[in-house]
Amino acid sequence: MSGVITGFAIILAVIGVGVLLARFGVINNDRERLVLNRVAFYAASPALLFTSVANSDASTLFSPVIVVIFLATAATSLIYILASLGFFRQDLPTTTMGAASSSYFNSVNIGLPVSIYVLGEATYVVPVLVLQMVIVTPFILAGLGAGPDEGGGRSTAAKIGDSVRTALLSPIVLGSFLGLIVAVAGISIPAPVMTPLEILGGASIPMILISFGASLRNTAPLTTPADRPGTIVATALKLVGMPLIAWLIGLGMGLDDTQLYAAVILAALPAAQNVYNYAATYQRGMIMARDTVFLTTFGSLPVMLGIALLFGR
Repeated sequence: MSGVITGFAIILAVIGVGVLLARFGVINNDRERLVLNRVAFYAASPALLFTSVANSDASTLFSPVIVVIFLATAATSLIYILASLGFFRQDLPTTTMGAASSSYFNSVNIGLPVSIYVLGEATYVVPVLVLQMVIVTPFILAGLGAGPDEGGGRSTAAKIGDSVRTALLSPIVLGSFLGLIVAVAGISIPAPVMTPLEILGGASIPMILISFGASLRNTAPLTTPADRPGTIVATALKLVGMPLIAWLIGLGMGLDDTQLYAAVILAALPAAQNVYNYAATYQRGMIMARDTVFLTTFGSLPVMLGIALLFGR
């Protein structure tokens, strides 16, 4: 499990840098902090996703594990949406962030070390990355964009339609789509083009983590009463609900022990920093996304250790 521990250490160290930068006044306010999120959203993250997907082996993009993850993501999101409709009465963007926080997991800076060092290969996590960015992200961005119509006079269906179009044309989704085309078509990108994109993409995760750390200054998880129920439910679903759902689906599909273990371990990964980045960029459900990412980042390590023990690994 050294790879898991290393992945968590990297994340916590960079978050700590963000906390220190905010405490010593290098990042003075939310306006300065959110510049990092906007640069990551519109430039660095699209570059990272394009290069990651473009460099992947197209033959590994389809496996029973990815089917389990897709179904578990949909089921977990649906459970949160039903809980929101029945108990929280959140608006659509906030419900979207809660559903994303409960099911959209960290497939890059924790998922890659887990896949390589715990599962023994990276072939399981790359398809998940493609699934999240090409299929799941447009729905998240569409939900975030379908907020109240301050101008009035427009139907909910029209607003959702506009937000879906905007989501599909967002830099992050376009970068993922283009990377998928390159991978499937087997196109070779020249080094003078790919290398600058890789360098730019390398800035994405640090910027998101630093902004996340800066947002923790003078605050603590679960201190906002309005966001507390949603955060608790999203955290419980991410740490316990989604792995359990993945296990049940995997059993029903007849996955072998190795594939079942891979699906359950991946489902137990913490909520992705990208969820917080989307919330911060759109200024919707930001506190709930931040708190869920924070709590699941700390809580997922013992959960994954427990899963490894249950599978005898």
